[in-house]
Amino acid sequence: MKYVKPIRLKIMMGMFFGAGIVGIIVGLYIAPPQGTLMITFMGVINLALGTFFGWIFLNQKPELSNDKRKKKSDNN
Repeated sequence: MKYVKPIRLKIMMGMFFGAGIVGIIVGLYIAPPQGTLMITFMGVINLALGTFFGWIFLNQKPELSNDKRKKKSDNN
């Protein structure tokens, strides 16, 4: 899988978790009876996507740098 910068993953996690929590709350307490199940289900899907991006964030390997200055300082 392609390397993704950690800050992007953190933003995606936050957005999906936030939307999931709001979707579940709106679906259970605010939505009219005919839309309750669908809105709650979409909130659960958003929570699952946030969990997936969190898993990628925790399991991806650090990016290797091609900067020559870092290589010189590592050899000392």
